[in-house]
Amino acid sequence: MDSVSGTNLSASRIARLGAGAAGAAAAGLVYSTVIERNAFALRHVSAPLLEPGSSPLRILHISDIHMTPHQHLKQAWISELDSLEPDLVINTGDNLAHPSAVPAVIQSLGGLLARPGLFVFGSNDYFGPKPKNPLKYFKSDHTRTHGEPLPWQDLRAAFSERGWLDATHTVREIEAGGVRVAAAGVDDPHIERDRYETVAGRPNPLAQLRLGLTHSPEPRVLDAFADDGYDLVMAGHTHGGQLCVPGYGALVTNCSLDRTRVKGLSRWGAAMALHVSAGLGTSPYAPARFSCRPEATLLTLTPVSHGGSDADIDVTLPSLVGVQG
Repeated sequence: MDSVSGTNLSASRIARLGAGAAGAAAAGLVYSTVIERNAFALRHVSAPLLEPGSSPLRILHISDIHMTPHQHLKQAWISELDSLEPDLVINTGDNLAHPSAVPAVIQSLGGLLARPGLFVFGSNDYFGPKPKNPLKYFKSDHTRTHGEPLPWQDLRAAFSERGWLDATHTVREIEAGGVRVAAAGVDDPHIERDRYETVAGRPNPLAQLRLGLTHSPEPRVLDAFADDGYDLVMAGHTHGGQLCVPGYGALVTNCSLDRTRVKGLSRWGAAMALHVSAGLGTSPYAPARFSCRPEATLLTLTPVSHGGSDADIDVTLPSLVGVQG
């Protein structure tokens, strides 16, 4: 009897533990798909990256919106970003997740399209999302498949007609907030559309900020920008890891970038900064975020102090501030 009783007790404990684990998993699923995925936040970062004597420059970095027509909460939140009055808007791609989403993207960006802006596209501007085995993200050399073509030409035309400059395989110069910016970008390296040779060479030395744009922060592209003397490269694509472990961080970056740079501002090489946006959206087939809120970033760039150098990337600790929407 004692033996049977002990067996029943162990089975009961196992059942309770199993029920608790299942409950925790269910709660985590609800939290990541319903709450955190829609807990949009604004990240504030500041760093001295401009030429001495420059005025401070406020750059709003938006990436990985992955918009579908009925994501009204996301659309409302993005529409409020214009109230920040940034000097320059940078969009590093993956705006679309549905063939009918272009009007929603344009309407959401609203007044931001009337401000100085630069953009490059990502794979999910060209091709729609598809269901994927999540384990593939742990293999950097997995075979990539594309979904249905998306209306990227319409999106590019809408951005350009409203004044934003397409930086894809093009060298651009723009004045924003009294700062002269020399910028160049590449098409998405994640699907091997980058052709850095089209923009290779040192940017205008008279510029107060030399800015590179890419959707996926692939090291080969970052190295090329660094070798040519760029001050800052801005990218997206990683979703900040999307599903992160508290206290550990991202499990994957979905590219060749190391985990320590999966989001935020870091140093690349001796004299260049890299900013990777964790992005605002997810694939409709993986609509979850955990310990990695969807975000846009407002970067305040200030002049390098006299006697300092571009290598002195002294970053103000980032903060996340919710924007009501």
